[in-house]
Order: sequence, then C-alpha cells, then structure tokens
Amino acid sequence: MADKPLNVNIEIDILVHEPARLKILTYLSLVESADFVFLISRTGLTMGNFSAHMSKLQKAGYIKVEKEIKDNRPHTMLTITKAGRMAYKEYREIMRGILGL
Repeated sequence: MADKPLNVNIEIDILVHEPARLKILTYLSLVESADFVFLISRTGLTMGNFSAHMSKLQKAGYIKVEKEIKDNRPHTMLTITKAGRMAYKEYREIMRGILGL
C-alpha cells in the first residue's frame, strides 16, 4: 500500500492545536456553556493554567467569558463563540484529512 504524501501547505490553527486549549474548546463545543470549575475538573488543568489558556482563547475571540458574583462568590461562565466553533470545526476537518478518517 502506497503512502499518501502529506500536504505541507496545511494551515493548522496553532491556538486550537495546543492540547489544553483543544480540550477546552472540545468541551465547550458540546454544551451551550460551562462554568470555570466544571471545565477545570474535566480538563485536569490547574486554575492558573486554565486561566492562561482561557485568556488566550478569549483574546482570539474563540470563547466568551462572563463573570458575575453568585452568593457572594465569583462565578465564571464560558461559551464558545461562532468564530471559536468555526475554528474548532476547521481544525477537526484538517485532522481528519491528515489521519485519513
């Protein structure tokens, strides 16, 4: 069986490709929104690490972050944006093409 040549001109969104951010976007692509604590527990990231990745995704316009005070405690909700959903979808399609799926 002959190997297919890999297209070296593939443009992978490095912001999405990073494993921690990919986890965050994957979870957010499955739900309407999710809170900070839930996502930390699901991704296995530390609060500081999660916050850093959250900021990068927010700055890129891939997620929307809403902060409020609930019962005198901070509460942070994250939602994937239309741009984030599109970037995630494009990333998945590129990976499927590379992997031949």
